[in-house]
Amino acid sequence: MIRRADFPPCEPSEGEARIRPMSVLSKLKCPPCSGSTPALTAGEIAPLAKELPSWEIVAGHHLHRTVATEEFVDALALATRIGRVAEKAGHHPDLLVAYGRLGIDIFTHKIDGLTTGDFILAAKIDEVLGPARGKRRPSKKSAKR
Repeated sequence: MIRRADFPPCEPSEGEARIRPMSVLSKLKCPPCSGSTPALTAGEIAPLAKELPSWEIVAGHHLHRTVATEEFVDALALATRIGRVAEKAGHHPDLLVAYGRLGIDIFTHKIDGLTTGDFILAAKIDEVLGPARGKRRPSKKSAKR
């Protein structure tokens, strides 16, 4: 059984791994990383990316996901729910609220790159979105026709 104590902190001591199994990432809290925290390497990103199939890794710099919604207010409500999770985690994504979609970009602003904390936040957001998100449903207007 994997326990939270089995994992190193976000800023590892020399020689410690910075990658954690995704099965528990959404349950972890990651302390704010300092500006001296190194960005994850491509080799460190790859296994984490496999655990977040609905997220795109953009240029090794940030995580991106677009979620389809029915209406603008649905995207706005979803952004509010994600905002609560992000505020509690102390890690804040860039959100683009638009009619019919919500864009989410995650990276660690202090280092302008990816850290384990970004993957932790993405896993927490995935819990908010649930398994049905990302598929566009017919709008209420088109269903009435």
